[in-house]
Amino acid sequence: MQEYIKIFDTTLRDGEQSPGASMNIEEKIKIALQLEKLGVDVIEAGFAASSPGDFEAINQIAQSLSSASVCSLARALESDIDVAAKAIAPAHHKTIHTFIATSPIHMEFKLKLKPEEVIKKAVNAVKYAKSLCQDVEFSCEDALRSDIGFLKEILPAVIEAGANTLNLPDTVGYRLPHEIGTFIKEIHNFIGDRAILSIHCHNDLGLAVANSIAAIQNGVRQVECTINGLGERAGNTALEEVVMILKTRKDLFLTSTNSALDTHINTKEIYPTSKLVADITGIRPQPNKAIVGKNAFAHESGIHQDGMLKHPQTYEIMRPCDIGIPESNGLILGKHSGKAAFKDKIKSLGFEGISDAELLAAFERFKVLCDSKKEIFDDDIRAILSEETLHIPQIFSLGIIQVSACSSGKYCAAISIYKDENEVSDSALGNGAVDSVLKSIDRISQIQGHLQDYKVESITSGKDALAKVVVKVVFENKSRAIIGHGIDIDTMSATAKAYISALNSYLSMKDLISNNA
Repeated sequence: MQEYIKIFDTTLRDGEQSPGASMNIEEKIKIALQLEKLGVDVIEAGFAASSPGDFEAINQIAQSLSSASVCSLARALESDIDVAAKAIAPAHHKTIHTFIATSPIHMEFKLKLKPEEVIKKAVNAVKYAKSLCQDVEFSCEDALRSDIGFLKEILPAVIEAGANTLNLPDTVGYRLPHEIGTFIKEIHNFIGDRAILSIHCHNDLGLAVANSIAAIQNGVRQVECTINGLGERAGNTALEEVVMILKTRKDLFLTSTNSALDTHINTKEIYPTSKLVADITGIRPQPNKAIVGKNAFAHESGIHQDGMLKHPQTYEIMRPCDIGIPESNGLILGKHSGKAAFKDKIKSLGFEGISDAELLAAFERFKVLCDSKKEIFDDDIRAILSEETLHIPQIFSLGIIQVSACSSGKYCAAISIYKDENEVSDSALGNGAVDSVLKSIDRISQIQGHLQDYKVESITSGKDALAKVVVKVVFENKSRAIIGHGIDIDTMSATAKAYISALNSYLSMKDLISNNA
């Protein structure tokens, strides 16, 4: 049996199905590169046949990665599998993941197929995928509500057809840990070492991680998961939780040679990866979220604080530095710091491969920020770097903004925006400051946007903290919402930057969105 746990990350596919988590191609590439740095074995980059945008994102990710396997999902259809194979073709390591539903309710009402027809389609799909790619994963959708006798028919058939990995999803998050354990144990005893068993749990009952752990204890050697537990409905198994359970309680997870069952994950990249995904999607883990929540290592109780001062392990079973949380208070650079010190600092924060142009642009923004803020924190620098390293074409950029209150509860925003180095100015009245800002930008760009979601948060502490604004906008009545990000010490400036960011992202993807509309 395989003596380590493969981590199959589906943040870019299943995680993106979380409401409001749509990402553009540049953002997906950035997350994929960070997932590779994290040490993920397989990155499910999307569902190539679902849209031209998904195909293009998978293809560009395949060109960008070197060590992780790039995977595309595909239905049990030759047309889907063809598109998936073309999308992942440039990858050094590639996987085709094909699936079909196997539960009675799905076969009868969704597929309208008899069990023998489902087996035939599954076998044909795996054979075809195997002719195009050496690594083929087959999933029995809704496996944990399927008849185990039927699974014992379809699984050997797809192994014979060439499947390397068999995935058994708890698609609707229905099972309890002891049920998963019993189920997986029976399948594992039946399959043996003929294929790797994988588990994919949804969190509808809050048991996705517990169910994944039960599956590992009974023979599963691949876990499908997402960063921060992102995913449709209640989300998926949280990668960071599974990995840290295996690391923290390694005494309970032993291989046949009595060594600890581990993963290839570099745990010090967990926090930076979590933060990147939260920044890009605008979906932050709840404060009490295990491992990566902002309160995960916070201690307010006097008894706890006393114990921590005497010995950290009295109340912490993990150290913050184990997952990459910096131990300093973050107050490091100031207005007199030079570029060399700035470069050294961003390297210590985990940013690598920064080009000279990106470094210069970030350093100039840092200097401007120093004139506005008394204290510069690590998270301020992370925010600057995150924006400067997203290479979305900057068709529009913010010049000057002024917002003022008028009579009758109205606000007026006057804005100048640069396009092709030409400055264009306009103003608009709105029902509130935000409305007036967005209407002014619509007037200048002549592109109508409809705000779906608006979030503001403080990046650091203090009265002069940077404001981070995340917007979700639908432009020109297209069906897909676009996410935009903006940071500034002034909230309305951050709002304008976020809206313009979404507009630039929309324009860069406009053709792909139109083709899929």
